[in-house]
Amino acid sequence: MARTLRILRYAALGLGAVAALLPFYYMVIGALQKKHDATLGGLLPVPSRLTLDNLTGIDDSFSLVRALTNSLIMTAGVMACTLVLGLLAGYALAILRFRGRAAVFALVLLVQAIPFQLLMIPLYVMVVRYFGLADSYAGMILPFAVNSVAVLIFRQYFLQIPREIFDAARMDGASELRILRSVAVPLVRPAILTAMLVTFIGPWNEFLWPFLVTKDQDMQPLAVSLANFSQANSTFEANPMGAVLAGACVLAVPAVVLFLLFQRHFTSANLGSAIKG
Repeated sequence: MARTLRILRYAALGLGAVAALLPFYYMVIGALQKKHDATLGGLLPVPSRLTLDNLTGIDDSFSLVRALTNSLIMTAGVMACTLVLGLLAGYALAILRFRGRAAVFALVLLVQAIPFQLLMIPLYVMVVRYFGLADSYAGMILPFAVNSVAVLIFRQYFLQIPREIFDAARMDGASELRILRSVAVPLVRPAILTAMLVTFIGPWNEFLWPFLVTKDQDMQPLAVSLANFSQANSTFEANPMGAVLAGACVLAVPAVVLFLLFQRHFTSANLGSAIKG
């Protein structure tokens, strides 16, 4: 009876995995098709019906390499700001004792409840009109420089570290920045990797804000360029749906690869082992 339940459980999990992967499979096959086939037979990868013309058609419409470079620069800038500021804020909220700490933490939680669309108009006026950062990487990066989710992730991981570790480091004369760099950061490496993945997906797929602040096509990230392509130029392709799906594949591949490379690191470290009993 137990063996039967185990088999049924694995069968159900297998069906769930297939159902989850089916859209990705359809996206890849659709991107490689010479002619769009919406039937079930179109899901079969027949070599005679596959081509890379959909991908080259995108590159003929706009510079795919340039759009990828813009996305990478924007994403890398957001990730760098998020990790540095998130580590500092998370460490301060979890370890340091100062007046107003509870209010700052409440403010971080409040930011979670405010949708970005509500702040978009004042942000646009500030970034474009006052700072003059339209069509620039700084204008795309600054609104996402502080990620409240990353702050909460780091705070929770820092709270798991025994305080005796920090007390011992302070007794040895280490400064707070030295403690953060040499003691705390190595112990919260899973949190850093988790924050990197969470942060990467956001700016990499971000469309609305870069669309507002970039009018120069050479400065637009991949998500914006693909949206413009699907609205204006995809109808001129031999397989418009295939061209759009090819662009979606290019946009999805880096996030999937990043997750596959680092998924084994998303496990909590044994923080208690830092103290000998």
